[in-house]
Amino acid sequence: MRTGIAEALASAGMSERAAQEKARIFKAVDRELKTGDNPEALRWFVPGRIEVLGKHTDYAGGRSLLCAAERGFCVVARPRTDSLVRIDDDVRRQSFEFTIFPNLEIASSHWGLYPAAVARRLARNFPGALRGADISLASDLPSAAGMSSSSALVIAIYSVLSAVNRLSERTEYQADIHTEEDLAGYLGCVENGQSYRSLVGDSGVGTFGGSEDHTAILASKAGHLKQYSFCPVKLERTLQLPGELVFVIGVSGIAADKTGSAKLRYNRASQAVRSILQAWRSEEGPLAATLAAAAASSFDAPDRIRAMIRRTGTLEDPAWLLDRFEQFWAESEKIIPLASKALTRRDLRAFGELVDESQAAAESLLGNQVPETVWLARQARALGACAASAFGAGFGGSVWALVSREEAAGFTGRWREAYEHSTFKAARTSEFLVTAAGPPAIRL
Repeated sequence: MRTGIAEALASAGMSERAAQEKARIFKAVDRELKTGDNPEALRWFVPGRIEVLGKHTDYAGGRSLLCAAERGFCVVARPRTDSLVRIDDDVRRQSFEFTIFPNLEIASSHWGLYPAAVARRLARNFPGALRGADISLASDLPSAAGMSSSSALVIAIYSVLSAVNRLSERTEYQADIHTEEDLAGYLGCVENGQSYRSLVGDSGVGTFGGSEDHTAILASKAGHLKQYSFCPVKLERTLQLPGELVFVIGVSGIAADKTGSAKLRYNRASQAVRSILQAWRSEEGPLAATLAAAAASSFDAPDRIRAMIRRTGTLEDPAWLLDRFEQFWAESEKIIPLASKALTRRDLRAFGELVDESQAAAESLLGNQVPETVWLARQARALGACAASAFGAGFGGSVWALVSREEAAGFTGRWREAYEHSTFKAARTSEFLVTAAGPPAIRL
């Protein structure tokens, strides 16, 4: 029998099984916070996301093809009368608390870095006394697996603090945030530290990413993929995923922690985009806001960018920068538009071949793959997945495989067994899960 929470999630488009599982998690989280029938209790489900295509494209102004997962954070909160925020993580069995303050700082190695970054930025962008909250949460997302658990946590904490402080009624909010896509752009800037329109930035969490994750989490549509371009966030296309298809996620067991060991490598990929753009602006003027805008400024701009990289002596490691540009331009301007068209006409063979091309470019040009994710993607295709790719920041993380709903259980077992019998030690800590394209974040 459905509970009210399961009913609400199923009505939003979540599969019955996933909705029932979330209802069980919410029950435990409610018990942890001792909310009972407290009318002040606030509840959200905030999903992780699947980057179907769009490897390191968003912060360069490029495209991504996205959906939400059916796993994520179950969040229950109770407003406070002071500015203290207390977070109880029901999975980690850890607590963390802080006071909302413009100069709040947390060690970069602590998971509290993300909630603290939200509170610090809100204190700066919405000055005055802000109320805190007691927050209890639990996530069934695998951690540091490329499914954007960190951005989901950012959105979860923002959702609570925004609601208890009625931020959407503030003039600062209404001047710059009008849509879910605007909010996604702002929260991407909360994370990367950049300013968003008149809402001034700060240090963020120390990684220079974009707003792809936040857009997928806030603006996805159950049963569909959405094609977005970025800087600013713009919806280009909504594609219905054939109803018989689901995603099987293979978590490699290699953590992809953007605030940990992968941080420098992640930022190297984003810094390459900035270096190319800065060189272009020094030659062509400051008009191009992003690398995508620079490359689209004329029919021959991509070739001029390539020539500029080859001849500009001030650029470090031009071979790497050229590879980075080729990967970005192919992913954003060729692979994603053609893949979306292939999926629209249900040409899964063409779709799979384009995804293979994206994966190959990530391996040979972007260089953000590890042997485990390379193996998992190829093995998924060998086992019959119509498409498979690593996704997320890279340097570990997960691989998605698109299979029919009927074959998902059998495929998952074969894929898991093959990985467990491989030579990869990380297989011991791997995880495999099945998810449909789920609904976006929802207040319950």
